[in-house]
Amino acid sequence: MRAAVIPEVGAAWELRELPTPEPAPGEVLVRVQASGVCHNDVLATRGVIPFPTADPAVPGHEPVGEVVAVGEGVTSRRVGDRVGVTWVRGTCGRCDYCSLGLPVTGTAAFLCAAPVTTGFSVQGGHAEYLTAAADQTVPIPAGLDPEVAAPLMCAGYTAWSALRAADPAPHARVAVLGIGGVGHLALQYAKACGFGTVAVTRSADKHDAARRLGADEVVSDGAGLRAAGGADVLLVTGPSHAAAGDAMAGLRPGGTMVLSGIDAAAPLQLPPAAVYPFFGLGQRIVGSTHDGPHLLREALAVAASGAVTPVVETFPKEKVSDAFTRVADGAARFRAVVTY
Repeated sequence: MRAAVIPEVGAAWELRELPTPEPAPGEVLVRVQASGVCHNDVLATRGVIPFPTADPAVPGHEPVGEVVAVGEGVTSRRVGDRVGVTWVRGTCGRCDYCSLGLPVTGTAAFLCAAPVTTGFSVQGGHAEYLTAAADQTVPIPAGLDPEVAAPLMCAGYTAWSALRAADPAPHARVAVLGIGGVGHLALQYAKACGFGTVAVTRSADKHDAARRLGADEVVSDGAGLRAAGGADVLLVTGPSHAAAGDAMAGLRPGGTMVLSGIDAAAPLQLPPAAVYPFFGLGQRIVGSTHDGPHLLREALAVAASGAVTPVVETFPKEKVSDAFTRVADGAARFRAVVTY
């Protein structure tokens, strides 16, 4: 089979010929049809976050495809099923975190001593085939094409988890900071739930797109958000803690800011209390990642209803390096997906 490989830290992705895997007992073999390129793939390739330990390093944690073979003992999946494979597949089962007996979520990737993660500790989805345990896959609803479903496996899952973590009250106003791969979906999910929506982006070329995606208003920063009436919920989907701190100027008293983007370089800082009395405003700052398989199923279902549609640029597998470059340069509008 052909698969994308990262030869070493900082190197360009290469398409190579690798052995086709076979499903072990309890596993399924998935013929990958599409796999998204995530900003975290860029960070890992550059060594900003840990480089994949799988050898060879086949990236990709947004794969969607068709089950073409099942291993011994598999009853929950059949040949012909359309599935996606999750980013965090499992845990070590022995460390202090695992002793808590918590469901498998994105938190396990950070706290488990040896998590099983697609595209990092095991082969990723940028390949013609991959294997995974049957219970590490999720059914793809009818009506979702592979290129549309793939970004939902990470970006959509992240966006929906962030909105659910905020737990907005009825008639709340939701602001989305960063209209990129995750943000353009968070905006649509918020609109689909009936909330008033504000897009916060400094990219003037995204203003019209944000309105088409469901933004009732578009502002450039926290001051603009405050001037527009503020928001009860602020979903931070971009990779800038500085922008998050700035946008808090528009968060209403009692509001919630959800951090779901990754700033790998700078800390989150609040302004001095004399300028921004956070302690007296009753606000919350919460973190959110992939917060449970039930939320991924919900995110897929909302998209299958037609209320949310990822905006994607598609690339054939022979152009996988070009897809990576588009994402690394911040040029993709809004998600790059590679077909296999």
